[in-house]
Amino acid sequence: MNPNDDEELSAIREQLYELQVEHRDLDLVIEHLVLNPPPDQLLIRRLKKRKLQLKDRIALLERMLVPDIPA
Repeated sequence: MNPNDDEELSAIREQLYELQVEHRDLDLVIEHLVLNPPPDQLLIRRLKKRKLQLKDRIALLERMLVPDIPA
C-alpha cells in the first residue's frame, strides 16, 4: 500500500494516533497490575502480547507515512 493522497494519509495518522493511545493505556494497566498484588499473570501476559501487536502495527503505519527514499 502506497499512501498518495491527503485523505489516505489522514486516515493512517488517525489510526496511528488511536493505536498509540491504546498502547500507552495498556502500559499503565500493566504497570498497575504488577504493582498491586496479587497480579493476574495470565491477564498481564495477554496485555503484554496485545501491546506488542500494537507496537508492530504502529511501526508499520509510521513506515507508511515516510516516503520511500530512492537508492
